[in-house]
Amino acid sequence: MSKSMAAPQRGPNKQGFFLGIGITLAIALVARFLAMLPFLSIMGQLVLAILLGMIYRAFFPIPENASGGISFSSKKLLRYGIILLGVRLNLADVIEAGPKVLAIAIINIIFAIVVVYVLTRVFKVDQKLGILTACGTAICGAAAVVAISPQLKASDEDTAISAATVAILGTIFTLLYTLLYPVLGLTASGYGIFSGATLHEIAHVIAAADPGGQSAVDLAVIVKLSRVAMLVPIAIVIGMWSARKERIEHGGSAKMSVRDIPIPWFIVGFLVMSGINTLGIIPPAMVSGIITISYLLIGMAMAGLGLGVQFSTFRKKGLPSFIAGGIGSILLSLLGFALVHLFGLA
Repeated sequence: MSKSMAAPQRGPNKQGFFLGIGITLAIALVARFLAMLPFLSIMGQLVLAILLGMIYRAFFPIPENASGGISFSSKKLLRYGIILLGVRLNLADVIEAGPKVLAIAIINIIFAIVVVYVLTRVFKVDQKLGILTACGTAICGAAAVVAISPQLKASDEDTAISAATVAILGTIFTLLYTLLYPVLGLTASGYGIFSGATLHEIAHVIAAADPGGQSAVDLAVIVKLSRVAMLVPIAIVIGMWSARKERIEHGGSAKMSVRDIPIPWFIVGFLVMSGINTLGIIPPAMVSGIITISYLLIGMAMAGLGLGVQFSTFRKKGLPSFIAGGIGSILLSLLGFALVHLFGLA
């Protein structure tokens, strides 16, 4: 009797699960297509996926039984996407860029995380949302946000808001950089380093550096990947801080052993994939395909996050973090410009 009653329930639940995945996949594919258009290419497919998810929620009812599939996309597929994204990072290129470029990247990351986080506290932004916004600005945009979010045990809402905030800010600054390029007085290589050291997403870096020519784009991407390489240690440090804070709040000891260090498996996977790519094991054509799949999976995750956020909530919680991130991005640009001159790379 119980078996006959349970059997019909599994079908609809399974259908709802795949329906949820299908919705996020459809949104991610539309976002990828839109990101091929001239202006929207600057925004990138990840932020478009978040916005499309929010628009879908505003105009169409989301089937209740689809929540499982949507959650699977925003959590599990996200981690698989981050792992595959590791093939984009070639550690040999980062090393070959030289100590000055690496120093600029590290200085900018530390500066951006501290300044943006302090600004979010000034604007009374929730702590976790503030940290995510700061890390997204400092490291690699939405990808950094979604990679660090599990370390903080941040809500899907905070993750979506901070990812969208950083991506939109990056788009604005990309347009500004393109307009300012003729008056900045930088060489093509100097402009490439400046763009890679200060902009948020890899898509932003490529779009902004384009006026400087292919050499500027190549150098900008290498500098940007130097910042991406910092994602692993920063995620681990933030995880340690978050775990220690949680232990203290629950009356536990503040001391942590090596076994207590929270090292997320998907961050380890990211590092392993970057190591495999550095060794040249994977053919370039396959690397390109893996990156495409990676962005599709992360796009599905972004769509899933967007489906959980209302525009009213985004306006209420997102505006203060947007202002803080905007001011921080201006200061980061000024610092990056100064460092390019200071290190004699202008």
